[in-house]
Amino acid sequence: MTIHSDHPFLPPEHERSPVRRLRGRMPAPVTVWASAAGPNRAGWTVSSLMIADGDPPQLLGLLDEDSDLADLLLRTRTVAVSMLGWGHRGMADAFAGTAPAPGGPFRMGSWDDTDWGPVLADGLGWIGARLLPGAPDHAGWGLLIRAAIEHAEVSDASPAPVLAHLRGRYVQLGTS
Repeated sequence: MTIHSDHPFLPPEHERSPVRRLRGRMPAPVTVWASAAGPNRAGWTVSSLMIADGDPPQLLGLLDEDSDLADLLLRTRTVAVSMLGWGHRGMADAFAGTAPAPGGPFRMGSWDDTDWGPVLADGLGWIGARLLPGAPDHAGWGLLIRAAIEHAEVSDASPAPVLAHLRGRYVQLGTS
């Protein structure tokens, strides 16, 4: 075994995408997007998102079109977005498919059913949104989801650190 001072799977500097490197230096909130149809639930970790205020306010996000959530979301046309806190790191990995979740990732927390899908009971806040008419478009390699925000809630619990993604790692924001 050889010990490396750098990541053994990281491409050499001259082969790395400058766009991806720049994006990695921008802190992004970590959320779980979820939808449900009867007993069927699907969710996915999303940090590529934006909220645009207006009439109506809109939610935009990039979703893996091969995910179970993409299939269900295109059928239900509704999505519930839970904002995660620092204590939800393991859940974020499970919904991203990068960590095990025996019984499925929805067993990792308490979830409340809403008209838009399941929301994390102890999340920092959540949004209920309905896809805008028409088929989603693509942006880069992701499926670009545009939805009208129909409901938004902010947790009244004591301020908790927001879970964010920066340079390939989770960080806490709002802890000062």
